[in-house]
Amino acid sequence: MNSSSFLKREFQFLARPLNLTSRIFLLIGALLLALSFFFPLWQIHLIAPQYQEGLNLDIYAHRIEAGNGGNDLREINSLNHYIGMKPIQEEDFMEMKWMPFALGLFILFALRAAAFGMMRYVIDLFATFTYFGLFSLASFYYRMYSYGHHLDPKAPVKIQPFTPVVIGEQQIANFTQSSWPHISAFLLAGFAVCLLLAIWFSRKETL
Repeated sequence: MNSSSFLKREFQFLARPLNLTSRIFLLIGALLLALSFFFPLWQIHLIAPQYQEGLNLDIYAHRIEAGNGGNDLREINSLNHYIGMKPIQEEDFMEMKWMPFALGLFILFALRAAAFGMMRYVIDLFATFTYFGLFSLASFYYRMYSYGHHLDPKAPVKIQPFTPVVIGEQQIANFTQSSWPHISAFLLAGFAVCLLLAIWFSRKETL
């Protein structure tokens, strides 16, 4: 197959119309994204002998919610002070300023793809959303790395620099830290699945 034939097939695929099933999956995906505003993306849990019930941080797309009426964050920041880690503050998370805007755009783009019913809109949306997901995970990892490696050398308790685990569990001194995706992370994954299903069910449509 020569390059011109390949490009012609690609253009024909991108120009395929979307059938009703694909449009329904796009609407479901938009709904999943809308619901993601109301649930945490990630949850961080710390447990130690002196904190048998644990300390919780729920990370939303637009805010941080600490357990025990917000007291858990104060306790975590107090503990972080002893090892020289800077306090966790919502205003330091620049992602929380642009992420709600990005999710809103993805909802609009999904509705546009459903309304205009063209394959290329879904392909573009899937590619952009994949980049968004990978960038968000990388940004979250870098945030965790920065917190664990930029320690105050004058801190009362000296520990080796570390990276708080992003997915899974780890031991930090006498604390066990766990970090797992929460409801909204699965809703975002569901959106990506809906895009793939929209592509699949219209892959054989003709102009």
